Amino acid sequence: MPDFPDNLRLILAHKQSTSAWVRFLCFAHGISAFSPLPQMSSFDEATPAPQVVHHPGVYLRAAEARLGLQECSLRHEPEFVATVQTPGEAIAVNLALIATIDPPFSAAETIGARFIAITEARDCSDVELNLLRHAYPILI
Repeated sequence: MPDFPDNLRLILAHKQSTSAWVRFLCFAHGISAFSPLPQMSSFDEATPAPQVVHHPGVYLRAAEARLGLQECSLRHEPEFVATVQTPGEAIAVNLALIATIDPPFSAAETIGARFIAITEARDCSDVELNLLRHAYPILI
């Protein structure tokens, strides 16, 4: 299984093609795949993106492998660019769309995750809520 970079997180979303219903993959720790954001993280839309970026082909294949999805099931959303500041380093946050007809509910269950609407994200951290507020308009 390919490695997933430590200084990168994904927000994984599914948009139903017939109804435009947007749902986010939510893990036990929140919406950042594949590990929680460090304590004392902060997000400001004005923070510039890191100078060194990860190629989407690498992290999307790694994410598909972790989720047990077929290759090319995830699509990078280039309009979403976010950087979360942490006490140790800046973490890039990218948005990936799950390009299947229906959300892969069984794949989510296998890894202890579930799909939620943005209205169900109230238990997420403030940083994650701000990231969702930044991502949602891009998806709709």
